[in-house]
Amino acid sequence: MREYMCKLCPRECAVDRRNGERGVCGQTEQLKVARAALHYWEEPCISGKSGSGTVFFSGCALHCVYCQNREIANGTVGKEISTGRLAEIFLELAEQGANNINLVTPGHFIPQIITALEQARRQGMNLPVVYNTGSYENVDILKKLEGIVDIYLPDFKYMSEALGKRYSNAPDYPTVAKAAIAEMFRQTGTPVFGKKGSEAEEEPLIKRGTIVRHLILPGQTEDSKAVLRYLYETYGDGIFISIMNQFTPLSSSLTACPELNRKLTEVEYDEVVDYAIELGIENGYIQEGETAEESFIPAFDCEGV
Repeated sequence: MREYMCKLCPRECAVDRRNGERGVCGQTEQLKVARAALHYWEEPCISGKSGSGTVFFSGCALHCVYCQNREIANGTVGKEISTGRLAEIFLELAEQGANNINLVTPGHFIPQIITALEQARRQGMNLPVVYNTGSYENVDILKKLEGIVDIYLPDFKYMSEALGKRYSNAPDYPTVAKAAIAEMFRQTGTPVFGKKGSEAEEEPLIKRGTIVRHLILPGQTEDSKAVLRYLYETYGDGIFISIMNQFTPLSSSLTACPELNRKLTEVEYDEVVDYAIELGIENGYIQEGETAEESFIPAFDCEGV
């Protein structure tokens, strides 16, 4: 019997990543990071004026067909680093003036990240930690982050099991995401905002809480409405909801799902936003202008790694 089997995410691949085996995430136990830099395109309460200290990890357990970060999701880019180097990166981002440490798609490296954060904090890093995830998370693993993560930034992609299967090969996505977000909310409670020292921000920065993102997909406004309805009926004003229009069609990856090979229309986006207003959602963010551009996708060139 194997002494080690990876079950960090709901895929439960049960591979021995310590010995170089790879599951759905595509990664061994060796940390791999594609970018570590200040990022200015998160929600205003996260990026602020100074930027979010964002660390993009290579690999992903979902592999959505429309993924905008496909180069890192499939693990083809990135640099292998030690846990000690990751702690140094956190400290360097803090020195650059980051508002927070923003961990993007980190679930398959949680044990190493916890160690690195503990090391950085012993050396004086005191920024809030953001856990930026697609919500395909194992609740028992999320519990290990209590007291370590301050802000959860999860997606809620689909209410439909059929969409979860078609676009992410995860028919259990709605069930998994609901449980994961419930645990995130249990840990953080209602959002807490504040200023960053004496620096004047355009609006207060989030210090603790959960912001749930939903990216509207072309032709799926009814499922988007179902997602928003569930979130508001479940959490009310206890969370913030970010309604996103930045879907970027990447034709090379959508041959099996041609219905997604177009941008979201303004009519579709407005329909979902109007529905959110009708529901009574007030704690939220919307996007305006031409956000569905590849320029919003950073270069995964190992900057800062």
